[in-house]
Amino acid sequence: MRTTLICAALALGLGSTPALAQSGEITIWSWNIAASSLKATVAGFNKQHPDVKVTVQDLGNQPTYDKSIAGCAAGGVGLPDIVSIENGEAENYWSQFPDCFVDLHTLGYTADDQKKFPDFKRTELEVGDKAHAMPWDSGPVAAFYRRDFYEKAGVDPASIKTWDDFIAAGKKVQAANPGVTMTNADFNGDTEFFRMISNEQGCGYFAADGQSITVNQPKCVDTLAKIKDMKDAGIISSADWGTKITNNTAGTVATQVYGGWYEGTIRTESAGENGKWGVYLMPSLTADGPRAANLGGSSLAITSASKNKEAAYAYLKYTLETNEGQITMLRDFGLVPSLISALDDPYVSQGLPYWGGQAVWKDILATLPKVVPSRGTPFQSDAEIIMRAVQTKYLGGGYPDAKAALDDAASQIASATGLPIK
Repeated sequence: MRTTLICAALALGLGSTPALAQSGEITIWSWNIAASSLKATVAGFNKQHPDVKVTVQDLGNQPTYDKSIAGCAAGGVGLPDIVSIENGEAENYWSQFPDCFVDLHTLGYTADDQKKFPDFKRTELEVGDKAHAMPWDSGPVAAFYRRDFYEKAGVDPASIKTWDDFIAAGKKVQAANPGVTMTNADFNGDTEFFRMISNEQGCGYFAADGQSITVNQPKCVDTLAKIKDMKDAGIISSADWGTKITNNTAGTVATQVYGGWYEGTIRTESAGENGKWGVYLMPSLTADGPRAANLGGSSLAITSASKNKEAAYAYLKYTLETNEGQITMLRDFGLVPSLISALDDPYVSQGLPYWGGQAVWKDILATLPKVVPSRGTPFQSDAEIIMRAVQTKYLGGGYPDAKAALDDAASQIASATGLPIK
């Protein structure tokens, strides 16, 4: 179904659609690289809408969420025109404050517009016949690696097809490069490896309809067990976001497995490592298993409190629904397009100097049609907090096996949410 939709959308040769002239001011809340990428689109937008002043405020990730939730709770007081919303948290907004954001259909967002984006990006943004937000960036998972460290160890990334291959390669890389760890994971504050690999395997915290808990199903169990295998093998060390960046620049880590948006983080934060990095597909649990997953990605939503909804929608249309807007963000800051037509833009097929001449986006974006949709549901935050604690206890030897750990996680999530365990 998804492949058919993609082919149909590409065949339409989608481009920008001129909107009616707009004027006035709009303000956007966002964070970090995402905010920088939005700022990069303003010049192109203003060529079409010279009378609209766009202000992008970089609040940071958590403050954006906290302030926007508080604004919704206050009936829209203090909210900007546009809010950046992570897909995994989207249903927290819609379930608590269904009227805080505009149904984009009322501004001209049609079924044809919706079809310009893959299914997995729209899953959490549309409720019933309402479209609360427009898809922005996605996070197709890839392995970003240091070419020099792998070459010194005699490891060909093309030979790494499974996570067991990754473990074996990690031991070689570390032996050949003293002081270098194969990869990092934020075991103290995140479950990114669990979410990436479980999504790859078609499993997650909740069922596709969001009505039951599936975190203790076999593929999730296999995922958690494999993460412990990596940790026990000594090829994965704990590091938070900032420490990972420091390690990248210092040359003390050989691989970072993350969503495709991390390309911009490496390229901008570790600019001195030009030509040393490359990319390969994430490994799987089996040699013939799936090698595609999504981690992260966001959307843009227009607040009901906005005094300039039409101009805000014109900005969304340009930034998210034209190749020009999407490729500007990809080129300048590594924000991965969700717009299907952008995947055929010539820039995607270009070899990039920072990445040793590799056409990294062609490889990364080719996995998008293979990503299994994964619901965050309104209970994503509850499940994530529980899973972090269970993961920490399991990796420390606090459960007899991964199944026992995830049975406990499922039971706790059921108590917190009232949902049944499937």
